[in-house]
Amino acid sequence: MTTIALVDDDENILTSVSIFLEGEGFNVRTFTDGASALPVLTESPPDLAIFDIKMPRMDGLELLRRVRQSSNLPVIFLTSKDDEFDEALGLDLGADDYIAKPFSQQLLAKRVKAVLRRTQGSTLDANGESNDLKPVIRGKLTLDPNRHACSWEGHPVRLTVTEFLILQALATRPGYVKSRDNLMDAAYDDQVYVDDRTIDSHIKRVRKKFRQVDNTFDGIETLYGVGYRYKEV
Repeated sequence: MTTIALVDDDENILTSVSIFLEGEGFNVRTFTDGASALPVLTESPPDLAIFDIKMPRMDGLELLRRVRQSSNLPVIFLTSKDDEFDEALGLDLGADDYIAKPFSQQLLAKRVKAVLRRTQGSTLDANGESNDLKPVIRGKLTLDPNRHACSWEGHPVRLTVTEFLILQALATRPGYVKSRDNLMDAAYDDQVYVDDRTIDSHIKRVRKKFRQVDNTFDGIETLYGVGYRYKEV
């Protein structure tokens, strides 16, 4: 059984999220702060961890720093909407994704399963049958939806699950304009509201990551007042 470590100082979140994830078939271990979680995460690593950022004794960012000294453990951050700087720092430290509070448990479960697919390479459904999807190839860009993996000219580009879903929505139909609402629908659970600035922030991050691989990258075009589109190859 896949094991998830949940680290959060909010007892309500620990209880509700662990019950939900256990109902999804996961084994969940809970911790109320980073200091108590660190020895377990390093000595007996789970398959994935979920960290709150703001916690007593040791916050989520410091916990990730220490975990990264010895492990590539997949990590999803829980953040508040005001933690843009923390989100950026968390991604730089190697977090796999982040979700802003308040969040739907269904959305969290989807993100957990997507990150596990990427890190474990699993493409089997609940009955053990293959459900592989075809890669999306657009010129230099390759997207593997089975593993949520992305590359540009063969060089890996590390995207969060949210960023991957937004890029996939654009690249699947190059030349077609996607409004911010369209991209919200592609990347978020229908129980979660995000504003336009959130989508813009994700697009900015995606462009930055591609330009670190290729400083001439211009694959995502902005149509001001309308939305975004992926350039036709």
